[in-house]
Amino acid sequence: MAEFIEGKRPVSEALRMGVPVKRMYVAEGMKGDKVFDDITKRAHKMGISIKQVKRHELDERSERGSHQGIMLEAESYSYVNGQAIIDEAHRRAEDNNGSALIVILDHITDAGNLGAIARSAEIVGAAGIIIPNKRSARVTAATYKSSAGAISHIKVAQVSNIAQFIERLKKENFWVAGASEQAKQCIWDAPMAGKLALVMGSEGEGLARLTQERCDFLVALPQAGEVGSLNVAQAATACMYEWMRQTRAQI
Repeated sequence: MAEFIEGKRPVSEALRMGVPVKRMYVAEGMKGDKVFDDITKRAHKMGISIKQVKRHELDERSERGSHQGIMLEAESYSYVNGQAIIDEAHRRAEDNNGSALIVILDHITDAGNLGAIARSAEIVGAAGIIIPNKRSARVTAATYKSSAGAISHIKVAQVSNIAQFIERLKKENFWVAGASEQAKQCIWDAPMAGKLALVMGSEGEGLARLTQERCDFLVALPQAGEVGSLNVAQAATACMYEWMRQTRAQI
């Protein structure tokens, strides 16, 4: 199903972030202002096809009725398969003293959180991100925005069964750590270095029971304040940096 980005500011931001685009739609008779002119000039430079259409055609495609006479049709994101991320992790392990990181997201539903996690994963050098192919956030324009474009530089795979994929990683000699508020072990004391798969649970429910059972160990972030927990993107970032810290300490 095609994804449309509507309105001057969202369209401008999508072009700036490098969201892959099929074409741009502009209402016939649209009188350009500076923002509109800047958008169309950038689109021309990027080689994006611009099609003039009747305004009612934009109305029919619009979800919010706020297209302002301009819309983008985004390309579908090109997911890789899970094996491609495993292969990438093995390559990175060869260059990184045997260490590599794969991030698994157990039914995270917010595309913005997916993007924020992708940004941190790319920064720490993760080999890729695994997400379920159902009941999960997918890569959208919102993901590009919250990742600050990092989603273009890290592999993402959709799999049919998270628990089965975890078992597959174990056979490939990965340790699997699940992040959970109920964990008794502080992440600072856990063996996070080496070839690791970090599993993060959904925003509301956390890790599914079957996913928890497949993990080699569970870890929790230390807390000193009164707030119950970090959101999943913040928690994932903290966990990934602990992997990076312990990995570098072993070099």
